[in-house]
Amino acid sequence: MARPRRADGRRVTRAVIVGRLRTAFRARPDDIARGITVEWLSIAWMIVEGAVGIGAGIRSRSIVLVAFGLDSVVELVSASALLWRLYVEAGGEERKRGESGARLSSWIVGASLLLLALYIVAASARALIAGGGPRPSPWGVGVTGVASVAMPLLAAAKKRVGKRIGSRALEADGSCSMVCAYMSWIALIGVATTALLGLWWLDAVAALGLVYFVAHEGIEALEAARG
Repeated sequence: MARPRRADGRRVTRAVIVGRLRTAFRARPDDIARGITVEWLSIAWMIVEGAVGIGAGIRSRSIVLVAFGLDSVVELVSASALLWRLYVEAGGEERKRGESGARLSSWIVGASLLLLALYIVAASARALIAGGGPRPSPWGVGVTGVASVAMPLLAAAKKRVGKRIGSRALEADGSCSMVCAYMSWIALIGVATTALLGLWWLDAVAALGLVYFVAHEGIEALEAARG
């Protein structure tokens, strides 16, 4: 992600960003640095989670894994927009630019999540009617297992730092990360139980269990986009 430049064309350094955010939020620089770091960690994990989830889902024909991976891609867009907004405002650029970028991101995220919810319902219904089930996926068990532990930790860190620096956006992103944790628990139960017990229908049922969270996040994103 390219960092904003000053009017003279020079890149804004991390120290300058932390300093300006400290002035904006009246917070300690170490707290702000933690906020930036935890958001980068979240983005890095979303890349891994999305790639492994989608890849393992396609390979094993698992609807819940594909849905889980696609949701991670959408959340990656949301997290990147939040980080970009912090960099834009810290770089001394107009606040309206950051807000307009965040609003556009919310439209994209909201629409994508609602489309994902429709895909999950259609794919799950098709699988249940056709009677086809997925193959066991060790990679799927692994990525959902790690996510079930990592996401609550990231959520707690975002909320804690967001509260310290007075950033409602970071606190809200922490709530989204907790929703991702709920989804990872559902996906893990579906993938692991399918592999252990061979219940072909459980994958589709677990995928349907994600629909509420995906649709709810999508609606919230669209409401945020409307302002």
